[in-house]
Amino acid sequence: MTTKVFIDGGHGTTGIEIAERLAGRPELSLIALDIEDRRNAAARRDALNAADVVILCLPDDAARESVALIDNDHTRVIDASTAHRVADGWTYGFPELEPGHRERLAASRYVANPGCWPTGFLALMRPLVLAGLIPADWPVTVSGASGYSGGGKTMIADYEASAAQPSAFRPYGLNLTHKHVPEMTRYSGLTHPPLFAPAVANAYRGMIVEVPLQLRAMPGAPSLADIHDVLASAYAGSPIVTLEDSAAMSGVPLEYVGASDRLALFLFGNPDTGQARLVAALDNLGKGAAGAAVQNLNILAGLPETAGLRL
Repeated sequence: MTTKVFIDGGHGTTGIEIAERLAGRPELSLIALDIEDRRNAAARRDALNAADVVILCLPDDAARESVALIDNDHTRVIDASTAHRVADGWTYGFPELEPGHRERLAASRYVANPGCWPTGFLALMRPLVLAGLIPADWPVTVSGASGYSGGGKTMIADYEASAAQPSAFRPYGLNLTHKHVPEMTRYSGLTHPPLFAPAVANAYRGMIVEVPLQLRAMPGAPSLADIHDVLASAYAGSPIVTLEDSAAMSGVPLEYVGASDRLALFLFGNPDTGQARLVAALDNLGKGAAGAAVQNLNILAGLPETAGLRL
């Protein structure tokens, strides 16, 4: 028996990447709409209700409208927008979040795909909060840089224009109200929002997420070995999330994982100063978007979790 899948918004960047990962998989059957039917509400309603699993690659308001068009009790939804990431009744689509979360996902009807920045942040932060190494009320800072494809069609056009390209490194979210902060706060277990300082780089894809820690100032003054042991235990045996050997590395390239669905974690530090830099490297279009959606689809459909992923 095949699983029928409809990608609503499949002509956008994330939708195209998802379709590429699903192509040629006989256990899946893709429902496609002609160009003229994409804006036809009746045609979209039919496709949404005919699918076993719908993946929404739409702006927030359009994603909410699509959910409202589903009038049956069995179609399951994976929403790649921001619309439902902290909404009641939706399960956060980061299988690695904590023990037991993958099972909660498998039983869910509504799944909210994580944002790319929160994916890197939560992979670093959640295990440490759970283990008590980082107090829930600790003032956490997260920064980094992402490829410009994460900014959607307008930003892609800006960076790929033939003249007057934006600067190679551009901080944004300077008003500290970025849309990713609510999910970072909720799913990390922190009681206060982290100070989020993102930037965009003049590269199409890839991203680095960094969390610096003053270990010496934290309760119990956790050591680098303590941090390493918790992260290594959290992702032991994972084919997707790995804790890399950082000893000989002098830097982490933005494109460290390439156009893959991997998530690589690093721990750098100075035991003499009691300071650490936790780094996550991922593809903002892979584990940060399309790869995560396909991983969640596999879990919902009871298929091998890594099927179709680029690892």
